[in-house]
Amino acid sequence: MLYYLFKYLHDDLQLHLIGAGVFNYITFRVAMAIILSLVISMLMGKRLISFLQKKQIGETVRDLGLAGEQAKKGTPTMGGLIIIAAIIVPTLLFARVLNVYIVLMIVTTIWLGLVGFLDDYIKVFKKNKEGLAGRFKIMGQVGLGIIVGVTMYYNNNVVISREVTNGKAGVKNSAEKLESGTFSRKDENGKEATYVRVRTATTTIPFVKSHEFRYEKLAEVFGEKYIEYTTPIIYILFVIFIIVAVSNGANITDGIDGLATGVSGIIGVCLGVFAYLSGNYIFASYLNIMDIPNLGELSIFIGAFVGACVGFLWYNAYPAQVFMGDTGSLALGGIIATLAIAVRKELLIPIICGIFLVENISVMLQVWYFKRTKKKYGEGRRIFLMSPLHHHYQKLGYHESKIVTRFWIVGIILAIMSIVTLKLQ
Repeated sequence: MLYYLFKYLHDDLQLHLIGAGVFNYITFRVAMAIILSLVISMLMGKRLISFLQKKQIGETVRDLGLAGEQAKKGTPTMGGLIIIAAIIVPTLLFARVLNVYIVLMIVTTIWLGLVGFLDDYIKVFKKNKEGLAGRFKIMGQVGLGIIVGVTMYYNNNVVISREVTNGKAGVKNSAEKLESGTFSRKDENGKEATYVRVRTATTTIPFVKSHEFRYEKLAEVFGEKYIEYTTPIIYILFVIFIIVAVSNGANITDGIDGLATGVSGIIGVCLGVFAYLSGNYIFASYLNIMDIPNLGELSIFIGAFVGACVGFLWYNAYPAQVFMGDTGSLALGGIIATLAIAVRKELLIPIICGIFLVENISVMLQVWYFKRTKKKYGEGRRIFLMSPLHHHYQKLGYHESKIVTRFWIVGIILAIMSIVTLKLQ
């Protein structure tokens, strides 16, 4: 909103206010979004914790036999409201809110935030430990996946830039659409080149020189004449799978103080680097990565996201004064999944979100092995002392602050590995 206000004052009313021009710079607005999200999360956090304590809105702790778990009983939950507010307010103030990627991220944040809020509400106020039925959570995640998939595939503003070579516009087949005429600009060597904007379901393959992968390649198995119709179905199904998997992964990871919050902040920084570089054609050309017009604006949202995670960590670090609940964890996972799809890095998710992946796999392996051995031997056996994986280490006697710190370190390593793929082609 402030971007449009200062643009109106400068361009339409010709009021050249001192310093107003800095709102044209993404880096300035990113910095402001980070600062404001930190202020909101820290100030709102203190007040919300007091309010939740007065209303006795506390966490119900199941007896899992873990060290220190009973001390957490009654700790205020639904703190994800702090994260959501600290993301939405700076984004509305400093981002160009009409940008398609910003709209998509605001919808994602609010959508899954509401799903998580319903789950927490049922647990806390209805005294139902199971919360929102699993099928309704999945329906909410699938619904968001359809919205994201349809927007990313069909919206005319979701495009990539391709260089025109030998007079060809770069449209590969019927599944791709040319969205505008040609335009010229200089590359990193100062040489002028001609480009077109193409609407296409394309992602990035890590560690490969010809790094683009087009989803219509998967549709070719149904025949060349059906590519235009089957590609969107395949793409949307893939988007749904990513959102369901990552949001559930974040939800499972949120089991000990500061774990999901810190890991999400690290992932946010990584995705922020991708968004800024791919949204700037000079950097994109130099690094030989996908040039995605309008994507740089997403950096403001990501700045607010990272600031919200860091600010919430002030209260969520061990010993936690507030838990995010499903209100926060489902929203964090959905945001990360949608960001990865928007920056065309969804094939990097197993690395970027490696912590979420391992936590998910540990639960699936535990359940599968228990059922298999119970059927075979009449008694269920376990691979881990307890799942998800962080509880396994608690059972081994590690203090939860040590577990969280080490998971953060692994998350940082995975983020660095992901960023390195920009040059390893």
